[in-house]
Amino acid sequence: MCLAVPGKIISISGDDSLMRSGKVSFGGVIKEVSLAYVPEAQVGDYVIVHVGFALSKVDEEAAKQTLADLQQMSS
Repeated sequence: MCLAVPGKIISISGDDSLMRSGKVSFGGVIKEVSLAYVPEAQVGDYVIVHVGFALSKVDEEAAKQTLADLQQMSS
């Protein structure tokens, strides 16, 4: 089973759209993620991430609800 998880972009580096990356917070866990598939993404946006690649932007409310649901499942 594959799982894509929402996270909040906290910083972005790189000028080339194919080489853009960002630090993304997943409820406090920070990971480096490729932003090549979401060139419109900006700091503060929430994105859906799968295996190190941000696949799409997502609404903040939906992202927070998904993170809360995942946290509840692990309790």
